[in-house]
Amino acid sequence: MDYQQVVDAVEKTGLAVRGGFRPLGPEEEKEIPQGTGTGGKTVILVGNAGPAMWSAFAAAVPEIQRQEADNPLDDWTRVVVDAVAAELQCRALYPFDGPDYLPFQRWALRAGNVFASPIGPLIHPKYGLWHAYRGALVFEDRLDLPEPPGLPSPCVTCQNKSCLAACPAGAFPAPGNYDVAACVGHLGSEDGEPCMSSGCLARRACPVGTEFTYPARHARFHMQRFLKSQAGA
Repeated sequence: MDYQQVVDAVEKTGLAVRGGFRPLGPEEEKEIPQGTGTGGKTVILVGNAGPAMWSAFAAAVPEIQRQEADNPLDDWTRVVVDAVAAELQCRALYPFDGPDYLPFQRWALRAGNVFASPIGPLIHPKYGLWHAYRGALVFEDRLDLPEPPGLPSPCVTCQNKSCLAACPAGAFPAPGNYDVAACVGHLGSEDGEPCMSSGCLARRACPVGTEFTYPARHARFHMQRFLKSQAGA
């Protein structure tokens, strides 16, 4: 098994390989649930960057099912990633299995080339804020992994920090601070329709990776799911 085989198998699904890492010691190894083997020696993250995943998901899952199912994107992700794991003879893990959720954000930082942004989501130097992590493939062997490009965080040289000022609800009063209640209250009002229809305006204000912006249906789907999750919180 090599890294390119994993990339090829994942890309057939509309998802993408988002880097990987090898646990450095017992503490990191403990974060990875053990399977029938001795534990994971290599973790390769799977997710999306840009709109390709949505095209595959929308083609596979009818609109009515996307509206009626509790977690249609999670369900679809599990089906396709489980199939990839079976093909590659490895294990699949997911960020939505919990509580006791797995530390996917920390794993993403370990895999490299993403950074904390002022509004919270991890930012990528190429994809900006238009990417996500949907699963992980865990291998019992130590696979050779490519070195991350080593690009710096685009937020370091960003003078305007336009993402912070773009939120109409003022949900980001300072870097690293997110007022969830203000965001949810705005989304549930008539004034929140621009955010609901095109996605978080703070996210869209970021100048990085604008060519990977999610299409309107993709953005609305995520906003509706977020609002629904907060209603039940």
